[in-house]
Amino acid sequence: MRKVIRDASYWYEIHGEGEVIVLLHGFTGRTKSWSSFIEEYKAKFKIFVIDLPGHGKTRTPTPILMEQSCQDIHEVLKQNGIEKFHLVGYSLGGRTALSYAMNFQEQLTSLILESASPGLESEKERVARIDNDEKLARKIEHGGVELFIDFWENIPLFESQKKLPTEVREAIRNERLSQTKEGLALSLRCMGTGSQPSWWNDLQKVHIPVLLMVGELDQKFLGINKRMEKSLVNSELKVVHETGHAIHVEQPEFFGKLVEEFILANRKV
Repeated sequence: MRKVIRDASYWYEIHGEGEVIVLLHGFTGRTKSWSSFIEEYKAKFKIFVIDLPGHGKTRTPTPILMEQSCQDIHEVLKQNGIEKFHLVGYSLGGRTALSYAMNFQEQLTSLILESASPGLESEKERVARIDNDEKLARKIEHGGVELFIDFWENIPLFESQKKLPTEVREAIRNERLSQTKEGLALSLRCMGTGSQPSWWNDLQKVHIPVLLMVGELDQKFLGINKRMEKSLVNSELKVVHETGHAIHVEQPEFFGKLVEEFILANRKV
């Protein structure tokens, strides 16, 4: 389904019936990223998935920053009669989900963050990251999507994915290759870790139940999430053994179990 807001056109899908779960994918992902979760849980929940700006079938001619994206997602949900829900986000989608919680916490029953961060703390870090993301954006624009994906799938963050079955790795690669160079460049410039607001000093404002999920092999995000747990007033941290950044890809059954158990323990009253 498609919803037009200003000149932006958002692609979203709704599967199943019941208590609502909204899932936000990571960088180079799309609604299809959640296919296995949807198939497993659409008989138990109503599952809403959306292509974030710069990804999949969503088209955003005018650059959209993180908080505007959250406002747009809020509008799409509201127009579909979804006013209270559990929000799940992975990586880029996790940063977006946390940003949504900062702006629309009253809409959320619970928040589940997979391999996410609250952004960067210092101005120096943000400036350096913006510069790095700009270089990546230009790399995509000049070399094209395939050349960028050849580079992206070989960064240390995804090293553990090389152990996945060939058909799974091919599916991930095809999903990444389905993106456009304009979209990925836009995402890096407008919704990158450097360009988004830093939420480190605001984490204590989140009072809803929060599940932090991180792979034990993902050392950078393991450290970030341990710090986040200390600042969030109502959170728990799950470290998934022998797993890297993309838990829902590397351990899909366990990921689904963790999400389901957390949601059932924090159901809407």
